[in-house]
Amino acid sequence: MGYAVVLGEALVDLLDAECEGRPVFRQEIGGGPLNVAVGVSRLGGAAEFVGSFGDDVLAGRIRAFLADAGVGLAGAVAVGVPTTLAVTTHAGAEPDFRFYGEPPSYGLLTADNLDLALIEGADVLYCGSIVLLCPPVLAAARHAWSLATGLRVFDPNVRPRLLNGPSTLDGLREVVAEFAAGAHLVKLSEADAALLYPREPVEGVAAYLRELGAGTVVLTLGADGAIVAAGPDPVRVPAPKVRAVDATGAGDSVMAALIAELLVDGEPAEPTDWHQRVAFALRVAGLVCESPGGAVSMPTRAEVLARFVD
Repeated sequence: MGYAVVLGEALVDLLDAECEGRPVFRQEIGGGPLNVAVGVSRLGGAAEFVGSFGDDVLAGRIRAFLADAGVGLAGAVAVGVPTTLAVTTHAGAEPDFRFYGEPPSYGLLTADNLDLALIEGADVLYCGSIVLLCPPVLAAARHAWSLATGLRVFDPNVRPRLLNGPSTLDGLREVVAEFAAGAHLVKLSEADAALLYPREPVEGVAAYLRELGAGTVVLTLGADGAIVAAGPDPVRVPAPKVRAVDATGAGDSVMAALIAELLVDGEPAEPTDWHQRVAFALRVAGLVCESPGGAVSMPTRAEVLARFVD
């Protein structure tokens, strides 16, 4: 089995909590792509994280967390800025993120920083998330995308708080179209679709991304499961019933599970194979939702099989 390269952001989440009746923030390692890399490793795959870290104690904790999770750091670089903080609050199960730190520690990777052999040797390359709003990292992601010899997977992972008006959204929409056109797999959420393509039904968004060139599109719908566009018509795959307490990292875990399966068995030949893999990925996400936090709640394959017995 080969390995996946995950190119994106790593940061520290400050999660809204309470201690002795007073509001506090609980510190957790975060970032959508970091969650993906950890999820792949926990599910038995080999993952290499590519991105920029700060130069402070928090960056050291991120590195240690990834190393403990079995994620490779050969493609990570250090930059001379404090680690970005994402303050995370909830109204219900869905998290709301506000980001602090300028320039963002995750946004300083350049094309010159890339380990070309690491990129070219990957069986799966993941690009996406908020780093695509940072010109240096966007250039690096484009270069990596062009070098990839394996499967290319993409997740826009949109954060509305980082979009400074309609022009930024228009620019992001163009970037999404660019990466989707060359992707073997695109994963996005219902919220991503609503922001990028307002008033368009989710099945229409999935079909549109396939028309652009994406091989398969998986559009997650939270508790309602996911839409899978892999054949002539989109198919809805239901999610398992779970006791959700925190949806942080759930979408990332879907991507992690799909990448882990790609590393084991390659790209499915039939749409029905995709449906089965998405059903497994939704079980992984369901288990993630049953515990607080993102990366720390990524399960092992054995934990998923134990929680959801056929």
